[in-house]
Amino acid sequence: MAEVIEMPRLSDTMTEGVVARWLKKVGDTVKPGDLLAEIETDKATMEFEAPVGGTLLHIGAEEGKPVPIGAVIAIIGKPGEDISALLGQAGASSVQTSPAPAPAGVAPASTPTIPAAPPQPEASPGRLKASPLARAMAKEAGLDLSTLQGTGEGGRIIKRDVEAALQAQPAPKPSVSAPSAPAAPYSEQPLSQMRKTIARRLTASMQEAPHFYLSLSISMENAAHWRERLNPLSETKISFNDLIIKACAHALRKHPLLNASWTGESIRLYNEVHIGFAVAVEEGLIVPVVRHADRKGLAEIAVETRLLAEKARARKLSPEEYSGSTFSISNLGMYGIEHFTAVINPPEAAILAVGAIQPVPVVKGETLAIERRMQVTLSCDHRVVDGATGAQFLQTLKQLLETPERLLL
Repeated sequence: MAEVIEMPRLSDTMTEGVVARWLKKVGDTVKPGDLLAEIETDKATMEFEAPVGGTLLHIGAEEGKPVPIGAVIAIIGKPGEDISALLGQAGASSVQTSPAPAPAGVAPASTPTIPAAPPQPEASPGRLKASPLARAMAKEAGLDLSTLQGTGEGGRIIKRDVEAALQAQPAPKPSVSAPSAPAAPYSEQPLSQMRKTIARRLTASMQEAPHFYLSLSISMENAAHWRERLNPLSETKISFNDLIIKACAHALRKHPLLNASWTGESIRLYNEVHIGFAVAVEEGLIVPVVRHADRKGLAEIAVETRLLAEKARARKLSPEEYSGSTFSISNLGMYGIEHFTAVINPPEAAILAVGAIQPVPVVKGETLAIERRMQVTLSCDHRVVDGATGAQFLQTLKQLLETPERLLL
């Protein structure tokens, strides 16, 4: 019997996916584990393996077009198997389908066009039956499914029913308004899956988490000299960002409320320290994760951050490499930004924004000196972290970076 393949959920924040490229075509024989397609999620482009073997009978997702999770993207079965019933039940769109075999002695006929049913109230009581694709289309269009008559099996509302209802809606009357100045020329850039997710998650973060911000200036003189002594001993160059990750990991052990999240019913304190660090990519930002950062040495962190950053820019991170962080760092110092605030990466309780290391005049005793300093700003979720708790974390971070030998203890 033919098997329906649905758009999988490949990340915890994914609501839809895009088939970037089909690696098989209709009629190809596939084995379980064969690469079927490349799917673009909100975090990476991932290879998708065929879960079953057989012949690829149907492709239901066009390359480059977003598809909701759970929508039919392919059907695999026996050569020549009739899959029309499966397509009808799922309300699947057809990009390419192999023809069903005609009975012996009967010439194949063209597929009849099924007229769309006019919108009318649902007559049968009970739970509304509709395909996942029909529900997604109706939600996007603001259409009430209970007003439609389903033409799928058992009265199930499918894609063509929603399309027919949208076509039947009267066109909006043009509004009469006073003439205005012509708009400036513009172009529109389509939203990638990553940009959609960034917009959704960070909007929710600002709306749901009461942010407050704490800033502190840290001397990086000792850290700079210490790094200069360490780098000749390390195969991989240790960056200031690596030092900051290590220092944050130590500080989080001492201040566990910063290594936490709000659940609505409790404050969840994490037993492990997994630090995410923001990496700029073409479509926006992605946050690879250094797991167990408090248990790793600086050289190990340096190797890992470089590997993760390279994979992030190539959109090759696995879900394990970009999910599960308990605290995040966003560093814009390499762009010369001295100070900024970052939006908390949900469900975490805090994020550290790191500015550029700059030579500034400072008063030491009765003398004026030039010192390399860095400004950091901690964004906190006030449901979890109070001002004093956040300030104590920053004081610990300051002590660690100003006396970096403590990072070896």
